[in-house]
Amino acid sequence: MARAAKLDLRTFQQELASRLATKTAAQVESSRLGLACGGERWLIRLADAGEVVTMPDIVPVPLTRPWFLGISNIRGNLYSVVDFARFLGKDAATGGQLRLVLFGPRAGEMNAGVVVQRVLGLRNVAELAPTAPPQGAPAWYAQRWMDGDGGAWQEIDLALLARDPAFLQVGV
Repeated sequence: MARAAKLDLRTFQQELASRLATKTAAQVESSRLGLACGGERWLIRLADAGEVVTMPDIVPVPLTRPWFLGISNIRGNLYSVVDFARFLGKDAATGGQLRLVLFGPRAGEMNAGVVVQRVLGLRNVAELAPTAPPQGAPAWYAQRWMDGDGGAWQEIDLALLARDPAFLQVGV
């Protein structure tokens, strides 16, 4: 079963790469990776997301916050793994479609990733209407968007999240 999930993810990434290769720079800039986590829909700029991988083995780290799941070895590099739903104060991310979204180079030298419940594919912000983020939202909340069905999509700035003091303070 795990092998089939890897093949599906690999196929998804290959199709995504080939579709992006045919897009203009403006089209790529307007594309976002859609995610589902904590009962909400999220968007990440493609330049912010390093890679999306199936859930790896995770080694817990003692005396850390409940949302810090531990560390994982991904192709010889250690990555911090954060349950994004729990970081948001919601129930832990669960389900058969869990994915780890690794931070891209724009987030700096941070080897980290957030666990999300599902990857929803690409979304074009040209098809969404901008709206204001929620009152009192953290700095890493970027633009908020509404789709044609009235559904909200919150964009995440992973570079700002990577510098957020609450995100960086994993110890208890």
